[in-house]
Amino acid sequence: MERLNYHHLLYFWTVAREGSVAAAAAKLRLAQPTLSGQIHALEDALGEKLFERAGRGLRLTEMGRVVSGYATEIFALGHELSESVKGRPTGRPLKLAVGVSDALPKLVACRLIEPALALPQPVRLEVHVQSTEKLLALLALHDLDVVLTDRVAPPGVSVRAFNHLLGACGVTLFAAPKAALKYRKNFPRALDGAPFLLPGETSTMRRGLEQWLEKQRIRPRIVGAFDDSTLIEVFGQAGHGIFATPSIVEDSVCRQYGVSIIGRLDRVRERFFAVSVERRLKHPAVIAITESARRELFG
Repeated sequence: MERLNYHHLLYFWTVAREGSVAAAAAKLRLAQPTLSGQIHALEDALGEKLFERAGRGLRLTEMGRVVSGYATEIFALGHELSESVKGRPTGRPLKLAVGVSDALPKLVACRLIEPALALPQPVRLEVHVQSTEKLLALLALHDLDVVLTDRVAPPGVSVRAFNHLLGACGVTLFAAPKAALKYRKNFPRALDGAPFLLPGETSTMRRGLEQWLEKQRIRPRIVGAFDDSTLIEVFGQAGHGIFATPSIVEDSVCRQYGVSIIGRLDRVRERFFAVSVERRLKHPAVIAITESARRELFG
């Protein structure tokens, strides 16, 4: 098929909407023979009949209905493009594809993303949870607008990515209420021999916790390690051990899982990043995420 002529498509679409060549010609201010010739040219280009006779009028063929549907979307997008350039709201949801590192606590991810949903323009959110490496590959293909992670893009990854620091915070230790009361006494020495639920190997929090425990000469009893941050919180809620989350969501953790705080480790620092292929962010929802994180969540 030769390159699509959008003038011909517009003439066809107008005839389909108006129901006759005469009505469409009057609206477009064209002579009827001219309009009929343009539609025939479109049919020749597509290799398909778009109209068929129905009494004295015309009706769309099956292929004509398909082409009409595409034409409606094409001209609607053209109108939105024009309105957007003029700075007017289009009413169309703004698509936001976010990659969330599987090591990032889900409550933190939720808090980071929420400001995007508070924009005046509706946002249609798509969230993909995978390893940071896999998400960066999707980012390079422009399948994602941003990746939220607890570490910078590794230097070995062949993706031209920019790390935007969102902020940093300490870590809070939690346990079921009775256990938390027990381990709060003589904290942190009481943690020696206590049951611990550790994050998975890919988590930066895991390394920070292990270094802190070693420096304090505390040897807990490791019950298990979890790649899924939500699962570690569920096991902690069930009383299987002490677990840690970033301090910025400690109130939400207590409220949602019914656990209590044992203590805070301010020297175990968790940093959070928005990774993009742009040095200067342009997507309105990504800008909302970064600015709100720096100003409110970590400010």
